[in-house]
Amino acid sequence: MADVWPPADLQVVTPRLGLRYVDDELGTALATLAAKGIHDPAVMPFTEPWTDVPSPALERNALQFYWRNRAELSPARWNLDLAVLVEDKVVGMCSVHAEDFPNNRRLTTGSWLGLAHQGRGLGKELRQAALHLIFAGFDADLAVTRAWHDNAASLAVTRSLPYTETVRTRELRRDRPDTMVGFAMTPGRWATIRRDDIRLVGIEAVRRLLETQR
Repeated sequence: MADVWPPADLQVVTPRLGLRYVDDELGTALATLAAKGIHDPAVMPFTEPWTDVPSPALERNALQFYWRNRAELSPARWNLDLAVLVEDKVVGMCSVHAEDFPNNRRLTTGSWLGLAHQGRGLGKELRQAALHLIFAGFDADLAVTRAWHDNAASLAVTRSLPYTETVRTRELRRDRPDTMVGFAMTPGRWATIRRDDIRLVGIEAVRRLLETQR
C-alpha cells in the first residue's frame, strides 16, 4: 500500500513507544479506546467536544474523522493521525496538522491518551516523538500546541519542554467562553532537547507526497 499511499509506512519510534499512521485497524482500536474514556466527563479538554457523544456514535464519528483526514490529505492542508502504541498496544493518538505548510513551515500538534494509560509519563514521550517528526522529519520552522488554561496534564507536558507561551484567547468551550493558551517552539529551542534515540521510518516518501522539501 505504501507504494501508492506513502503515509501507510510512516512511524516514529522511541525506546518507550511508537507512533504509527492510522489505518483502518488502528482507527478501530483508537475508537474503541476512546469510548472507554479519555477524561473526566465533568471537564472538556478538547476544542471540539467530540467525546460528549455516546457510544456507538462516538466510535463511528472517530472512524469517519480518520477517513476524512486520509481522504483530504494534500500539500495545501493535512492532518496526519498517528496511533500511539506501547508494546504493540494502542494507548492513544497524536495528530500533526498543517495549513499551507510549504509556505509557512508551521505544524500544530494535538494528542490524547486513554484513561488507563495516563500518569505514566507517556504524554511527554509522545510529544517528544511528535517534535522529532516535526523538526527532524519535516524541517518545520515552528511547532505549535494549545490547551485550555486548566488542562493541568497537557500544560505540564508543554511547560516541561522549551515552548514559549505566545497567546491567550477567549473561545467557546461547551458553548461557554473560556481561556485557551497557545505555545510555540522553534528549531533552535528544540535543538536543546533533541534526542538521538528516536527513529523515523518512511519519512522521505511522505515528505515528497506533501511537498515539504525546501
